[in-house]
Amino acid sequence: MVPEATVADRETAVRCTAVSRSFGHTKAVVDVDLSVRRGEIHALVGANGAGKSTLLGMLSGRIAPSDGDLQIFGRKLQGGRPRESRAASIAIVYQELTIVPLLSAAANVFLGEELGHGGAIEERRMQRRFAELCREFEVEIDGTTVAGELTVATQQLLEIMRAVQRQTKLLLLDEPTASLSHRERDFLLGLMRRLRDDGVTIIFVSHNLDEVIAVSDTVTVMRNARKIETAPVGRWTKSDLVEAMTGEAPARVSRERRAPRGEVVLEASDVSLPGALVDISLDVRAGEVLGLAGLVGSGRTSLLRSLAGLEPASSGTLKIRGKDRPWPRSPRQALRKLDIALLPEDRKGQGLVLGMSVPDNVTMTDLGTVSRGGLVNDRAQLAKARALMEPFRLNRKVDRYPVSELSGGGQQKVVLAKYLNQNPSVMLVDEPTRGIDVAAKVEVLNAVREFAQRGKAVILTSSEIEEVLDVSDRILVIVAGRVGGEFEMDSESPGVRDVLDLAFELDDPTAPVTSRSAEES
Repeated sequence: MVPEATVADRETAVRCTAVSRSFGHTKAVVDVDLSVRRGEIHALVGANGAGKSTLLGMLSGRIAPSDGDLQIFGRKLQGGRPRESRAASIAIVYQELTIVPLLSAAANVFLGEELGHGGAIEERRMQRRFAELCREFEVEIDGTTVAGELTVATQQLLEIMRAVQRQTKLLLLDEPTASLSHRERDFLLGLMRRLRDDGVTIIFVSHNLDEVIAVSDTVTVMRNARKIETAPVGRWTKSDLVEAMTGEAPARVSRERRAPRGEVVLEASDVSLPGALVDISLDVRAGEVLGLAGLVGSGRTSLLRSLAGLEPASSGTLKIRGKDRPWPRSPRQALRKLDIALLPEDRKGQGLVLGMSVPDNVTMTDLGTVSRGGLVNDRAQLAKARALMEPFRLNRKVDRYPVSELSGGGQQKVVLAKYLNQNPSVMLVDEPTRGIDVAAKVEVLNAVREFAQRGKAVILTSSEIEEVLDVSDRILVIVAGRVGGEFEMDSESPGVRDVLDLAFELDDPTAPVTSRSAEES
């Protein structure tokens, strides 16, 4: 008879014993015990800053534990040695993909492990193997296509193909669906199940609790750098997960009615952008949140970028408070001449300077108010940054540390405080909750609503249709660069299905009657 311990070891893919990791005085992970069975999908959930990404980094071998023992398939992992991780059959797909844009799709799949003989790469052999992988994954991708021309979903698929080609036994996924449409998400979740059924162990981090419940076998909740509980997915409800993550009952986006909406602040007509937008017209009033819903690639972001002066090829006519104004040709012109500000989708690349401090980032667009004699007054700047950040709960005190040290949710709160400090008449908000936890999402969306309550106009878009429904007073559904329909939230109660019916241009006789634009195709 095989000893019980040996049987348990054979059934265990990952075993963490009192694993901890510190960065200076900051404890990112503290005394985590974790066991993951072979061939299961195991989810890690928690608020931003809970320690999920650090734990994933240790499991991947990218960073070493400060204390404790970490074993992968019975083999102790030292960490910080990529070759050691590869030898242990570990692969990780990060939210920020590692695709080389100028290489072909096939070349990216075989990156670092090209097929060849005698020092020569065998391109045809790699293309044949790439075609085999596409058949296994039930997708059609031209292996010669330059990877940078592919969608984010397809690029992510290439990374997973790379892991399969390397015969990965442990696949780690960091926010795998954050940038995907509903259809692409469904495909990826199905692919995760197929890989699990083929014996691959999958550990993934996600803030989308519906997906966690739909695809996981086991869920581990982390809070304040510690493991709170691990249990089979059947033991969890969405509310239970939120309460375990935050230590309190789930918060909700405020649905209190505001004061009656005021005058039309912005009116745009015949907005066009070659290849993206066709004659879109819209208006937004003081005190109103106008939501833009639609599929990935429908033109939602292009519309916001055009209104913000970031698309030089865009055109249209614009009125601000009833007066004709020139079409914006730069973000500076949009802000200074038209009082329009854009909170961008890419917070790291466009919203923040990661190496600068929190106070520097929050006040960088308005240094005059915290300067004396042409020099920044450190005390005044820090006081203002703390006042602007006060409505947001960070997991550490606002001070002069680099903003890169904050979690994704913390960074997004800094971006929002920075743009609230500008106090524009019109705020354009693009994907404000991407990659942040449930509690932080509620805080950010409530801050957007409170900004509108101050008499400002807000246009917001998000891939999370539920969020658009929660926060908006009125919703435009964008379909292939046009307005495909409209919902007035005071008189209608649409659900996700109603929005998707419009987005996919479906006629559903069972769906509630909606006020559809004459431009619907």
